[in-house]
Amino acid sequence: MSWQLSTLNLYLRTAEKALLARMPNPVSARERLENQATLFPMPAGAKFGKFGAGGLRLEADARGGLLLWIHGGAYIMGSPRTHSAMVAALARRAGLGAVLPAYRLAPEHPFPAAFEDCRAAWDALIAEGVAPSRIVLGGDSAGGGLVFALLHELLAEGRPLPACVVSFSPWADLTLSGDTLFSLSSRDVLLPIERLPEIRTMYLQGAEPRDPRASPLFGDFEGAPPVFIQASRTEILLDDARRLARRMTDQDVDATLDLADGLPHVWQIYQGWLPEADEALDHAATWIRSRLAAGKA
Repeated sequence: MSWQLSTLNLYLRTAEKALLARMPNPVSARERLENQATLFPMPAGAKFGKFGAGGLRLEADARGGLLLWIHGGAYIMGSPRTHSAMVAALARRAGLGAVLPAYRLAPEHPFPAAFEDCRAAWDALIAEGVAPSRIVLGGDSAGGGLVFALLHELLAEGRPLPACVVSFSPWADLTLSGDTLFSLSSRDVLLPIERLPEIRTMYLQGAEPRDPRASPLFGDFEGAPPVFIQASRTEILLDDARRLARRMTDQDVDATLDLADGLPHVWQIYQGWLPEADEALDHAATWIRSRLAAGKA
């Protein structure tokens, strides 16, 4: 464990987790995350233009492919800007262009608004003439859930599929049935389990939590492209990652589960400062490059 990780875990446990546990409303949480995003180091030379309404497009050579990344934030916060540095770092490592679409947030815009906006972003890229086989579909946390929800729908409709899928700590089960939600609640340095039922209610507002567009753990993925899931063994969403990977393999999907020890939820966002984050992005980028190369063979 690096000294940076020891310092980060101490700060998250004593400050951020306590703040999230008592944050009065989503607006406060959004403002805090947006302010924190200014501290995430942007890779040198990385520049973003606009993509759709509120989204971002990395100004880079996209001939190697395009990373479509759906940001996390528990469906109530986060934006393309809060995740742009991490996505730029991953895209650069993998030799890809990137887009980060904006989607409507709860509780003002409940399910399925976020899903519909992510589907619209996919359709917009296809309408631009981007071949699905050149798209790497990715997302973190709630964005990871949206990514697999989108994959489920594309498969159900018989649509062309992305080259592969990458997810960091996906929130894939809004029934909140994972054992690690409780067994790891004291070890998770960031996520307060007591807020998840409230956040789920803000997002679903009475919708069925087993709907695969909300909880892709219950989706069908036979025929899906290769999948890479990265998570920490000490986060409460560990079981979401493990069970989703198991569901993939049970349906004959080539699924890789990459687990790390002692790391916070979506630690990759601290790239450029946290060695373990840079290592995780290296692993993900190597996997992406290998899958894209195999697809050309």
